[in-house]
Amino acid sequence: MSLDTPAPAPVVISMGDACGIGPEIIASLWRRDAPRDAVVVGDVAVLRRAVAATGGGLAVATLEAVADVTRVPPRCLPVWQPPGLPAGLADVPLGRVDARAGAAAARCIEAAVGEIQAGRARALVTAPIHKEALHAAGSPFPGHTEMLQALAGGVPVRMMLANEELRTVLVTIHCSLRDAIARVTREAVLETLRITGAALQLMGIAAPRIAVAGLNPHAGEGGLFGDEEIRHIAPAIADARAEGLDATGPYAPDTVFMRARRGEFDVVVAMTHDHGLIPVKYLGVEQGVNVTLGLPFVRTSPDHGTAFDIAGRGIADPASLGAALAMARRLAG
Repeated sequence: MSLDTPAPAPVVISMGDACGIGPEIIASLWRRDAPRDAVVVGDVAVLRRAVAATGGGLAVATLEAVADVTRVPPRCLPVWQPPGLPAGLADVPLGRVDARAGAAAARCIEAAVGEIQAGRARALVTAPIHKEALHAAGSPFPGHTEMLQALAGGVPVRMMLANEELRTVLVTIHCSLRDAIARVTREAVLETLRITGAALQLMGIAAPRIAVAGLNPHAGEGGLFGDEEIRHIAPAIADARAEGLDATGPYAPDTVFMRARRGEFDVVVAMTHDHGLIPVKYLGVEQGVNVTLGLPFVRTSPDHGTAFDIAGRGIADPASLGAALAMARRLAG
Protein backbone atom coordinates (compact mmCIF):
# COMPACT_ATOMS: atom_id res chain seq x y z
CA MET A 1 0.00 0.00 0.00
CA SER A 2 1.43 3.38 -0.96
CA LEU A 3 1.59 6.28 1.47
CA ASP A 4 -1.17 8.01 -0.53
CA THR A 5 -3.58 5.08 -0.33
CA PRO A 6 -6.05 5.42 2.53
CA ALA A 7 -6.34 2.54 4.94
CA PRO A 8 -9.39 0.33 4.38
CA ALA A 9 -12.37 0.81 6.66
CA PRO A 10 -11.98 -1.29 9.80
CA VAL A 11 -13.73 -4.50 10.75
CA VAL A 12 -16.16 -3.93 13.62
CA ILE A 13 -16.49 -6.53 16.39
CA SER A 14 -19.61 -6.43 18.56
CA MET A 15 -18.77 -7.28 22.18
CA GLY A 16 -21.51 -9.88 22.67
CA ASP A 17 -23.21 -10.56 26.00
CA ALA A 18 -21.49 -8.64 28.79
CA CYS A 19 -22.14 -11.52 31.20
CA GLY A 20 -20.41 -14.11 29.02
CA ILE A 21 -16.95 -14.70 27.60
CA GLY A 22 -17.30 -12.41 24.57
CA PRO A 23 -15.46 -9.44 26.10
CA GLU A 24 -12.78 -11.77 27.49
CA ILE A 25 -11.98 -13.47 24.18
CA ILE A 26 -11.79 -10.02 22.60
CA ALA A 27 -9.28 -8.89 25.22
CA SER A 28 -7.29 -12.12 24.85
CA LEU A 29 -7.24 -11.78 21.06
CA TRP A 30 -5.81 -8.27 21.30
CA ARG A 31 -3.22 -9.38 23.78
CA ARG A 32 -2.22 -12.22 21.44
CA ASP A 33 -2.53 -10.71 17.96
CA ALA A 34 -3.05 -6.94 18.46
CA PRO A 35 -5.20 -6.40 15.32
CA ARG A 36 -4.70 -2.96 13.79
CA ASP A 37 -7.69 -3.04 11.44
CA ALA A 38 -10.52 -3.79 13.87
CA VAL A 39 -12.63 -1.84 16.37
CA VAL A 40 -14.72 -3.23 19.20
CA VAL A 41 -18.26 -1.90 19.44
CA GLY A 42 -19.13 -2.20 23.09
CA ASP A 43 -19.13 -0.83 26.60
CA VAL A 44 -15.75 0.59 27.61
CA ALA A 45 -16.09 -0.40 31.28
CA VAL A 46 -17.08 -3.96 30.36
CA LEU A 47 -14.01 -4.29 28.13
CA ARG A 48 -11.79 -2.95 30.90
CA ARG A 49 -13.27 -5.55 33.24
CA ALA A 50 -12.48 -8.21 30.65
CA VAL A 51 -8.91 -6.98 30.30
CA ALA A 52 -8.48 -7.26 34.07
CA ALA A 53 -9.96 -10.78 34.06
CA THR A 54 -7.50 -11.91 31.38
CA GLY A 55 -4.38 -10.63 33.06
CA GLY A 56 -4.38 -6.86 32.69
CA GLY A 57 -1.53 -4.99 31.03
CA LEU A 58 -3.59 -3.93 28.00
CA ALA A 59 -4.69 -0.34 27.55
CA VAL A 60 -8.26 0.35 26.39
CA ALA A 61 -8.66 3.33 24.05
CA THR A 62 -12.06 5.03 23.91
CA LEU A 63 -12.86 6.14 20.36
CA GLU A 64 -15.18 8.96 19.34
CA ALA A 65 -15.69 7.22 15.97
CA VAL A 66 -14.59 3.92 14.44
CA ALA A 67 -12.38 5.78 11.96
CA ASP A 68 -10.24 6.95 14.88
CA VAL A 69 -8.67 3.48 15.05
CA THR A 70 -5.90 4.73 12.78
CA ARG A 71 -4.70 6.96 15.62
CA VAL A 72 -4.71 4.28 18.30
CA PRO A 73 -1.22 3.25 19.53
CA PRO A 74 -0.04 -0.32 18.91
CA ARG A 75 -1.07 -3.02 21.37
CA CYS A 76 -4.06 -1.05 22.57
CA LEU A 77 -7.68 -2.25 22.53
CA PRO A 78 -9.82 0.26 20.59
CA VAL A 79 -13.44 0.51 21.74
CA TRP A 80 -16.22 2.62 20.28
CA GLN A 81 -19.12 2.87 22.72
CA PRO A 82 -22.34 3.57 20.82
CA PRO A 83 -25.05 5.71 22.40
CA GLY A 84 -27.98 3.99 24.04
CA LEU A 85 -26.23 1.32 26.12
CA PRO A 86 -27.70 0.55 29.57
CA ALA A 87 -25.87 2.20 32.47
CA GLY A 88 -23.71 0.22 34.87
CA LEU A 89 -23.07 -2.77 32.62
CA ALA A 90 -19.72 -3.53 34.22
CA ASP A 91 -21.53 -4.14 37.52
CA VAL A 92 -23.88 -6.76 36.08
CA PRO A 93 -22.94 -10.18 37.54
CA LEU A 94 -21.09 -12.50 35.24
CA GLY A 95 -22.32 -15.92 34.22
CA ARG A 96 -26.07 -15.34 34.36
CA VAL A 97 -28.90 -14.20 32.11
CA ASP A 98 -29.56 -10.47 32.45
CA ALA A 99 -31.88 -8.32 30.37
CA ARG A 100 -29.46 -5.39 30.52
CA ALA A 101 -26.75 -7.49 28.90
CA GLY A 102 -29.21 -8.65 26.25
CA ALA A 103 -30.24 -5.07 25.49
CA ALA A 104 -26.61 -3.96 25.26
CA ALA A 105 -25.70 -6.83 22.95
CA ALA A 106 -28.57 -5.96 20.62
CA ARG A 107 -27.67 -2.26 20.62
CA CYS A 108 -24.03 -3.03 19.77
CA ILE A 109 -25.08 -5.20 16.84
CA GLU A 110 -27.43 -2.50 15.53
CA ALA A 111 -24.73 0.17 15.85
CA ALA A 112 -22.08 -2.02 14.18
CA VAL A 113 -24.35 -2.74 11.23
CA GLY A 114 -25.09 0.97 10.98
CA GLU A 115 -21.38 1.69 10.64
CA ILE A 116 -21.11 -0.82 7.79
CA GLN A 117 -24.19 0.55 6.03
CA ALA A 118 -22.74 4.06 6.30
CA GLY A 119 -19.47 2.90 4.72
CA ARG A 120 -17.41 3.48 7.86
CA ALA A 121 -16.68 -0.24 8.41
CA ARG A 122 -16.13 -3.09 5.98
CA ALA A 123 -17.22 -6.23 7.83
CA LEU A 124 -18.77 -7.44 11.07
CA VAL A 125 -17.57 -10.05 13.55
CA THR A 126 -19.99 -10.81 16.37
CA ALA A 127 -18.94 -12.11 19.77
CA PRO A 128 -21.41 -14.56 21.35
CA ILE A 129 -24.81 -13.42 22.61
CA HIS A 130 -27.23 -15.27 24.87
CA LYS A 131 -30.64 -15.90 23.35
CA GLU A 132 -32.45 -15.87 26.72
CA ALA A 133 -30.93 -12.50 27.59
CA LEU A 134 -31.93 -11.15 24.19
CA HIS A 135 -35.47 -12.35 24.80
CA ALA A 136 -35.50 -10.89 28.33
CA ALA A 137 -34.56 -7.53 26.83
CA GLY A 138 -37.66 -7.64 24.63
CA SER A 139 -35.94 -8.43 21.36
CA PRO A 140 -38.20 -10.22 18.87
CA PHE A 141 -35.26 -12.11 17.35
CA PRO A 142 -34.11 -15.58 18.43
CA GLY A 143 -30.48 -14.93 17.48
CA HIS A 144 -27.90 -13.05 15.46
CA THR A 145 -28.95 -14.41 12.09
CA GLU A 146 -32.54 -13.27 12.29
CA MET A 147 -31.59 -9.86 13.69
CA LEU A 148 -29.05 -9.24 10.95
CA GLN A 149 -31.57 -10.34 8.35
CA ALA A 150 -34.03 -7.73 9.61
CA LEU A 151 -31.36 -5.00 9.74
CA ALA A 152 -30.50 -5.84 6.12
CA GLY A 153 -34.09 -5.38 4.99
CA GLY A 154 -35.35 -8.96 5.21
CA VAL A 155 -33.11 -10.49 2.54
CA PRO A 156 -33.04 -14.31 2.50
CA VAL A 157 -30.08 -15.55 4.52
CA ARG A 158 -28.59 -18.86 5.60
CA MET A 159 -26.12 -19.96 8.25
CA MET A 160 -22.84 -21.59 7.27
CA LEU A 161 -20.47 -23.14 9.76
CA ALA A 162 -16.97 -23.79 8.47
CA ASN A 163 -13.54 -24.91 9.55
CA GLU A 164 -10.49 -26.17 7.70
CA GLU A 165 -12.08 -29.60 7.15
CA LEU A 166 -15.79 -29.07 6.57
CA ARG A 167 -18.41 -26.53 5.51
CA THR A 168 -22.13 -26.91 6.19
CA VAL A 169 -25.09 -24.68 5.32
CA LEU A 170 -28.50 -24.99 6.97
CA VAL A 171 -31.95 -24.87 5.39
CA THR A 172 -33.62 -24.21 8.76
CA ILE A 173 -32.00 -22.57 11.77
CA HIS A 174 -33.47 -21.52 15.13
CA CYS A 175 -36.81 -23.25 15.56
CA SER A 176 -38.14 -26.45 17.08
CA LEU A 177 -37.43 -29.68 15.27
CA ARG A 178 -41.17 -30.07 14.60
CA ASP A 179 -41.27 -26.65 12.93
CA ALA A 180 -38.02 -27.31 11.07
CA ILE A 181 -39.43 -30.41 9.41
CA ALA A 182 -42.45 -28.42 8.24
CA ARG A 183 -40.13 -25.76 6.81
CA VAL A 184 -38.19 -28.19 4.64
CA THR A 185 -39.93 -27.36 1.37
CA ARG A 186 -38.85 -27.48 -2.24
CA GLU A 187 -38.68 -23.69 -2.31
CA ALA A 188 -36.63 -23.43 0.91
CA VAL A 189 -34.12 -26.05 -0.21
CA LEU A 190 -33.73 -24.47 -3.65
CA GLU A 191 -33.21 -21.03 -2.14
CA THR A 192 -30.54 -22.49 0.15
CA LEU A 193 -28.75 -24.08 -2.79
CA ARG A 194 -28.79 -20.80 -4.72
CA ILE A 195 -27.43 -18.83 -1.75
CA THR A 196 -24.79 -21.47 -1.06
CA GLY A 197 -23.57 -21.61 -4.65
CA ALA A 198 -23.30 -17.82 -4.93
CA ALA A 199 -21.53 -17.49 -1.57
CA LEU A 200 -18.91 -20.14 -2.29
CA GLN A 201 -18.19 -18.54 -5.65
CA LEU A 202 -17.51 -15.28 -3.81
CA MET A 203 -15.13 -17.25 -1.61
CA GLY A 204 -13.14 -18.28 -4.67
CA ILE A 205 -14.65 -21.68 -5.53
CA ALA A 206 -15.66 -21.29 -9.17
CA ALA A 207 -17.95 -24.34 -9.35
CA PRO A 208 -18.87 -25.46 -5.84
CA ARG A 209 -19.68 -29.15 -5.38
CA ILE A 210 -22.76 -29.08 -3.16
CA ALA A 211 -23.84 -32.24 -1.37
CA VAL A 212 -27.40 -32.22 -0.06
CA ALA A 213 -28.14 -34.25 3.05
CA GLY A 214 -31.51 -35.89 3.47
CA LEU A 215 -33.82 -35.20 6.37
CA ASN A 216 -34.72 -38.77 7.34
CA PRO A 217 -32.58 -41.82 8.20
CA HIS A 218 -30.92 -43.19 5.05
CA ALA A 219 -32.36 -40.16 3.19
CA GLY A 220 -35.78 -41.73 3.51
CA GLU A 221 -34.86 -45.12 2.02
CA GLY A 222 -37.09 -44.60 -0.99
CA GLY A 223 -40.01 -43.38 1.14
CA LEU A 224 -39.89 -46.10 3.77
CA PHE A 225 -38.72 -43.73 6.50
CA GLY A 226 -40.35 -40.51 5.32
CA ASP A 227 -41.11 -38.89 1.99
CA GLU A 228 -39.65 -35.39 2.36
CA GLU A 229 -36.75 -36.40 0.17
CA ILE A 230 -39.13 -37.48 -2.61
CA ARG A 231 -41.57 -34.58 -2.32
CA HIS A 232 -39.25 -31.67 -1.60
CA ILE A 233 -35.50 -32.29 -1.46
CA ALA A 234 -34.88 -34.24 -4.67
CA PRO A 235 -37.07 -31.89 -6.78
CA ALA A 236 -35.16 -28.90 -5.39
CA ILE A 237 -31.86 -30.52 -6.33
CA ALA A 238 -33.17 -31.11 -9.85
CA ASP A 239 -34.23 -27.45 -10.06
CA ALA A 240 -30.78 -26.33 -8.91
CA ARG A 241 -29.03 -28.54 -11.44
CA ALA A 242 -31.24 -27.10 -14.19
CA GLU A 243 -29.92 -23.68 -13.14
CA GLY A 244 -26.32 -24.86 -13.51
CA LEU A 245 -25.48 -25.64 -9.89
CA ASP A 246 -23.43 -28.77 -9.14
CA ALA A 247 -25.82 -30.05 -6.47
CA THR A 248 -26.22 -33.77 -5.79
CA GLY A 249 -28.14 -35.95 -3.35
CA PRO A 250 -30.06 -36.36 -1.22
CA TYR A 251 -27.47 -38.38 0.66
CA ALA A 252 -27.80 -40.23 3.96
CA PRO A 253 -27.09 -37.64 6.67
CA ASP A 254 -24.98 -40.04 8.71
CA THR A 255 -22.32 -40.50 6.01
CA VAL A 256 -22.32 -37.44 3.75
CA PHE A 257 -20.23 -35.35 6.14
CA MET A 258 -17.44 -37.94 6.13
CA ARG A 259 -17.43 -37.85 2.34
CA ALA A 260 -17.20 -34.06 2.34
CA ARG A 261 -14.40 -34.11 4.89
CA ARG A 262 -12.44 -36.45 2.59
CA GLY A 263 -12.72 -33.93 -0.26
CA GLU A 264 -15.58 -35.29 -2.34
CA PHE A 265 -17.68 -32.14 -1.84
CA ASP A 266 -17.00 -28.47 -1.08
CA VAL A 267 -20.02 -28.01 1.18
CA VAL A 268 -22.92 -29.96 2.67
CA VAL A 269 -26.41 -28.49 2.81
CA ALA A 270 -28.25 -29.89 5.83
CA MET A 271 -31.94 -29.60 6.59
CA THR A 272 -31.86 -28.81 10.32
CA HIS A 273 -29.67 -27.01 12.83
CA ASP A 274 -28.21 -29.99 14.67
CA HIS A 275 -27.91 -32.19 11.57
CA GLY A 276 -25.49 -29.66 10.12
CA LEU A 277 -23.70 -28.20 13.12
CA ILE A 278 -22.87 -31.28 15.20
CA PRO A 279 -20.36 -32.66 12.64
CA VAL A 280 -18.50 -29.34 12.38
CA LYS A 281 -18.46 -28.68 16.10
CA TYR A 282 -17.31 -32.23 16.83
CA LEU A 283 -14.16 -31.45 14.86
CA GLY A 284 -13.42 -28.67 17.38
CA VAL A 285 -14.82 -25.23 18.03
CA GLU A 286 -11.39 -23.60 18.17
CA GLN A 287 -11.21 -22.95 14.42
CA GLY A 288 -14.92 -23.03 13.57
CA VAL A 289 -16.45 -19.92 12.03
CA ASN A 290 -20.10 -19.03 11.56
CA VAL A 291 -20.77 -17.06 8.35
CA THR A 292 -24.14 -15.54 7.48
CA LEU A 293 -24.73 -16.06 3.77
CA GLY A 294 -26.96 -13.77 1.72
CA LEU A 295 -26.38 -10.52 3.61
CA PRO A 296 -25.25 -7.42 1.67
CA PHE A 297 -22.24 -7.27 4.00
CA VAL A 298 -19.79 -9.72 5.55
CA ARG A 299 -20.66 -11.18 8.95
CA THR A 300 -18.75 -13.90 10.78
CA SER A 301 -18.68 -15.13 14.37
CA PRO A 302 -16.97 -17.70 16.58
CA ASP A 303 -18.27 -21.25 16.67
CA HIS A 304 -19.32 -21.19 20.34
CA GLY A 305 -21.63 -19.51 22.79
CA THR A 306 -21.36 -17.31 25.86
CA ALA A 307 -19.94 -20.06 28.13
CA PHE A 308 -21.45 -18.62 31.31
CA ASP A 309 -19.83 -21.41 33.32
CA ILE A 310 -16.33 -19.98 32.79
CA ALA A 311 -17.14 -16.27 32.40
CA GLY A 312 -14.85 -14.05 34.43
CA ARG A 313 -12.13 -16.66 34.87
CA GLY A 314 -10.00 -15.38 32.00
CA ILE A 315 -9.46 -18.84 30.50
CA ALA A 316 -11.67 -18.70 27.39
CA ASP A 317 -9.79 -19.48 24.17
CA PRO A 318 -9.89 -16.67 21.57
CA ALA A 319 -8.90 -18.97 18.67
CA SER A 320 -12.37 -19.15 17.10
CA LEU A 321 -12.75 -15.38 17.34
CA GLY A 322 -9.38 -15.00 15.62
CA ALA A 323 -10.50 -17.39 12.89
CA ALA A 324 -13.72 -15.39 12.47
CA LEU A 325 -11.75 -12.16 12.11
CA ALA A 326 -9.45 -13.76 9.55
CA MET A 327 -12.43 -15.05 7.59
CA ALA A 328 -14.09 -11.62 7.66
CA ARG A 329 -10.94 -10.04 6.28
CA ARG A 330 -10.77 -12.55 3.44
CA LEU A 331 -14.42 -12.21 2.49
CA ALA A 332 -14.33 -8.42 2.66
CA GLY A 333 -11.30 -8.30 0.38
